[in-house]
Amino acid sequence: MQHQSDPAILIDQAQKTFKVARRNFTDPDIFRAEKDRIFEHCWLYLGHASELPKPGDFISRTVAGRSILLSRDSKGTLRALLNTCPHRGAQVCRERKGNAKSFQCFYHGWVFGADGKLRSQPGEESYAADFKQRDSSNMQPVPRFEIYRDFCFVAFDKELVPLVDYLAGAKEYLDLLCDQADAGLSIIGGTQEYSIRANWKLLTENSIDGYHAVTTHASYFDYLMNTTDGLSGGMGGGYGYDLGNGHAVLEYAAPWGRPLAQWIPSWGKDGHRKIEQLHRTLTERHGRERADRIALKNRNLFIFPNLVVNDIMALTVRTYFPIAPDYMLISAWALGPNDESAWARKYRLNNFLEFLGPGGFATPDDAEALEHCQRGFNNAEEAQWNDFSKGMGKDRPAHNDKLQMRAFWTRWNAMMFPEPVPSLKGVAA
Repeated sequence: MQHQSDPAILIDQAQKTFKVARRNFTDPDIFRAEKDRIFEHCWLYLGHASELPKPGDFISRTVAGRSILLSRDSKGTLRALLNTCPHRGAQVCRERKGNAKSFQCFYHGWVFGADGKLRSQPGEESYAADFKQRDSSNMQPVPRFEIYRDFCFVAFDKELVPLVDYLAGAKEYLDLLCDQADAGLSIIGGTQEYSIRANWKLLTENSIDGYHAVTTHASYFDYLMNTTDGLSGGMGGGYGYDLGNGHAVLEYAAPWGRPLAQWIPSWGKDGHRKIEQLHRTLTERHGRERADRIALKNRNLFIFPNLVVNDIMALTVRTYFPIAPDYMLISAWALGPNDESAWARKYRLNNFLEFLGPGGFATPDDAEALEHCQRGFNNAEEAQWNDFSKGMGKDRPAHNDKLQMRAFWTRWNAMMFPEPVPSLKGVAA
């Protein structure tokens, strides 16, 4: 039987063994501690700058339990504001998105600009003459707000390292996907929102797990075989990388078409000509080696603790937050080049919905697998450990090894339990 004092992970480098306690997915105390020790001290994805193209545009989202208003003020500056009236604490903005020159709190009628500054309130004559000039009278900004390549992040720890330092090796992979288009990238359409009755860390693992695809998503590979004129349904030629600070990535080759610049026979001769032109343009911009990497390699990028950018058959941005030890909410968006042709955009959105959409080939499979894991954890008192040993000791772990999951769990453990990690033999690792 496990106890609260038992280690959360066990490592034995000599035996090439890495194990994670299953109580990490079920224990209410661990769930509460994660909110305080992880989500309060990490950069968290809020949105993409392209979602607010014009002054006055806004979106409101919940991040780590906070209601946050992301707005573009009259000067075009993005602002991340705590969506709380300084008067009596009501949510100021009750809409999900839109365009507004100002926001009025419906409770007592206080009016704020898109920059969060108090503009007016009923009965102004009854307040001190300098009341509107006081910072405490305004909507308060999120403690930290920074942007990298149009990806907007917030943090609630004022002492947290700058975003560019926090991203560490993940910057290289954000650059790879952002360099797909000189005209920039934009979120396409709205938000996909769904839930999974499983622990949030299971989705982290699944998102950077190259080991499950061929079995869990067998129906998708069968579909590819039947729609790509016999194109091989395998995946390979890739590796997993630890990017530092808990971030990780899989980079690999895959058989599906990428409207960026990887053709498949079902797109026909006209599609082949279009894809060749896209590849020529990439090569002119970046040189052949980088162009081939951008166009022909797939990437599942994970940014600790809860952001996944899938640069695969389409570009998908996905974030997720724990609601209970066995329940999470997920939001996902399609991302695409601003100068993309109608032909490429059609296949991009088809790919986005076909595989990673809530009704696609992959996501329902993954949700079922994660929920079955969560049910299996009911046996955690007796069957106590998950194994993440695959690929330990390799100089270059493959994309279907577990290096990337060990990167996540090592960072998770360091933030949750700063003491040294015990080995399976009881020796600090």
